[in-house]
Amino acid sequence: MLKQALFLPILLAGAAIAQQQQPAVPQSSEGKPQVKVNYLNVCTPGKEEQEVINGALAAVKAKPVFSTDFEISRGRTTLKDAPDSRFVRLRRDFAADSPLLTAQYSMSTDSTNTIETLVLHPRDTKDFLELVLEDRVSAGSASPTAVLSVDTPATRVRIERLNKSSAVLTRCPDADQSAYDPIFRQASEIMAQYRAALRLRTEFRSDIAWLNPATKKTGVAQKQKKQPAAKP
Repeated sequence: MLKQALFLPILLAGAAIAQQQQPAVPQSSEGKPQVKVNYLNVCTPGKEEQEVINGALAAVKAKPVFSTDFEISRGRTTLKDAPDSRFVRLRRDFAADSPLLTAQYSMSTDSTNTIETLVLHPRDTKDFLELVLEDRVSAGSASPTAVLSVDTPATRVRIERLNKSSAVLTRCPDADQSAYDPIFRQASEIMAQYRAALRLRTEFRSDIAWLNPATKKTGVAQKQKKQPAAKP
């Protein structure tokens, strides 16, 4: 009886200690778990985000060397409450000794915008999973082939990392971004370098030309009716 009397308080004390050691889950006033939302400052990212972006840009700055393999596709997308769009996508594999694994380029266009996107994946994902460079222009200002014929500056840089938040920098007309001009300039240089290396203006130019809107005829030629010859 004495052993049982001593064992019961010890058991209850152990249960109480174990309960105290369990991490508490934040609860809202209604008893539901709280959801934490992180907001990205894409117009003026902080020093840490700038270091991440600069590091990724430096890692892909070397001249790209591709293998002979490639994959290209094109198509049309229709979405609810959105204009129909066309796209061309090109995927190239890097050479085996390259620190990068794949390069994926896409151009899409609709009645509003034409968007170029370049996605680079490294072999070693310790520092980042992918680097995404983007530029966009108004569809009414230039055709897709015209956009490709010039080195349109990059307007967005995004770095995706494993188990960490993204690092993003976007052109914002209403913000003072003079401090970020070196980043935008380097991103634009990389975009220009890869347009040439991917042979978008030569080997795949016809695919990009497919994105151009069809030329509308301003008028229809009418057959002229033969007039009867005048009598002498």
